[in-house]
Amino acid sequence: MSSKEMPRPKPGVMDIAAYVPGRETVEGVAKVYKLSSNESPFGPSPKVAEALAAKKIDLALYPDGASHELREAIAKTYGLNPGNILCGNGSDELLGLLCHTYLGPGDEGLFTEHGFLVYKIQIMAAGATPVAVPDVELTADVDAILAAVTEKTKLVFLANPNNPTGTYLPVNEVRRLHAGLPGHVILVLDAAYAEYVRRNDYEAGIELVSGNPNVVMTRTFSKIHGLAGLRIGWMYAHEAIIDACNRVRGPFNVNALAIAAGVAAIADRAHVDRAIEHNDVWLGRISEAVEAMGLSVTPSVGNFVLIHFPTTPGKTAADADAYLGSRGFVLRRVAGYGLPDALRLTIGDEEANLGVLDALESFMA
Repeated sequence: MSSKEMPRPKPGVMDIAAYVPGRETVEGVAKVYKLSSNESPFGPSPKVAEALAAKKIDLALYPDGASHELREAIAKTYGLNPGNILCGNGSDELLGLLCHTYLGPGDEGLFTEHGFLVYKIQIMAAGATPVAVPDVELTADVDAILAAVTEKTKLVFLANPNNPTGTYLPVNEVRRLHAGLPGHVILVLDAAYAEYVRRNDYEAGIELVSGNPNVVMTRTFSKIHGLAGLRIGWMYAHEAIIDACNRVRGPFNVNALAIAAGVAAIADRAHVDRAIEHNDVWLGRISEAVEAMGLSVTPSVGNFVLIHFPTTPGKTAADADAYLGSRGFVLRRVAGYGLPDALRLTIGDEEANLGVLDALESFMA
């Protein structure tokens, strides 16, 4: 073999823009408030630590490859059939499983213009063509999505609520979208932030999945349940989709600690309610305070707000990011989502929220 020859990834892999997570540290700053990844300020339920201590998990043994106990706990909580549930190493893995199961060269996967970056990454990783559909006022446009569907379309991804905009589609619009799709196209409803939504016209997708064989709902324990570090996700779908994805997934994709933690977390409704109540108070309070500073905020139903900055030198999103970071407040740059003039702010605990508002007010002065 020539010394100049090197292994090459398959075509298209090097065209993928790698996912870059939110920052965690700032050089030279001792105390950092991480408000960049939409994590819960309350962390996991205290019952998680209790369950892990009591379980005495033998780490030398493989976990239950089918996550039976966790699927049963999820099914009990939502009144579902565990046979229609598949657990994964975060919902990211499940999104990838759907792409690798249903997409290949010549196929297309659709997602909204400012949708979660993982959709495009996984579509391309499967060798298919990603198709971004324009939003209207940073909100998914059902008519535009349906107009973009072709005979090559196999998957349509809809984050509802959407990250990083915080906007959502009401259930009647989601149902209209599904009704307009051909039967062979799967509508994937990514409901990672569903628990935070306090709108009467919102549904996470359970009802739509229950009545149709071409709808999938994905959920996560990383947000409201405060278990981002253990990577637990689940999806609800027709048994045929579950069967197909089970043939592709790794045999032990959810670890034993995650299974036990997930079972304990989903049973602690009081902990979830506490997180919801905190978010309800601070989502409105932060949005109003930021707008009072002369900045624009996209109305959000998640646990974060998207703040838009002017292009005036010294007051841009990049300037704000540097200023806030120097004071220990790390927000999320969202230029990769096509929003170079905005920052996404996670709702943190009271100390973090008050601190970042003070820092932002100083920046805008």
